[in-house]
Amino acid sequence: MNTGTQPPVGPAPWWRRHRAALVIFGVIVALGIDAAWIEPYRIQVTHYTIHAGSEGIQTPLKIAQLSDLHTRGLGRRERKMLAILAAEKPDVILITGDTLADPFGDYAACMEVYKQIHAPLGVWFVHGNWENLEPMKRERQYYREAAVNLLVNQNHELRPGVWLIGLDDFSFGRPEFNAASRSIPRGAYTIAMFHSPVYLDQISGKVNLCLAGHTHGGQVRLPFIHPFWLPYGSGRFLEGWYEEKGTRMYVSRGVGMSNIPVRFLCRPEIDFVTLEP
Repeated sequence: MNTGTQPPVGPAPWWRRHRAALVIFGVIVALGIDAAWIEPYRIQVTHYTIHAGSEGIQTPLKIAQLSDLHTRGLGRRERKMLAILAAEKPDVILITGDTLADPFGDYAACMEVYKQIHAPLGVWFVHGNWENLEPMKRERQYYREAAVNLLVNQNHELRPGVWLIGLDDFSFGRPEFNAASRSIPRGAYTIAMFHSPVYLDQISGKVNLCLAGHTHGGQVRLPFIHPFWLPYGSGRFLEGWYEEKGTRMYVSRGVGMSNIPVRFLCRPEIDFVTLEP
């Protein structure tokens, strides 16, 4: 006989009672995995072409810019970087500072990476803030053994009519543009490489192209929000192209990471700039 009564209902399973919290926790874990183990190794390759309009550019010149490697040796990210360089075959490789993983980093680990990097017109390096915070003894000998050309407030003619200017870091060094640009003939196409992009304010209108890094593109980004923190020497610059007084500058997001070993919505980058006649 049906009395119209229902059997008592027990408490819902714990996972059902905490469904919202579990979803939030799962999303946080997924984002953490992406930021720590996925995105830092998804190196983005960007290509740009500049029609130089200079007598110095007779044939195309393909430049690879590496910045902020912050390397601890030949790891997963470094091997991907080397594979990209091998596939792209740039004419010259310019490293705009901060190869060390930290101010007291291991130069021997850097050497493992440097020995694998080659280009027909050479590999050129300028100081970042890490290299200035803990200067290395016998520095120039080290870079010679690594087959890397160190430019500190110096210049070099890459090709007839195309000059490279390497400047010390603005944040913790002493960039000296007048000394670095001495003897460059009038009408040459000039490429200045330095670490901290804020230095553009000092040399805009004096060179054709600048390459910088340092900002990491913010490294950790949230949609529609300006990065919470940028290192001293970034100024108003974040990533990509800028132009002042006819001087163009590209700020790379860099390959490595600094302070915290994560990237979020800010992939590492290797940029290739081709100068066309």
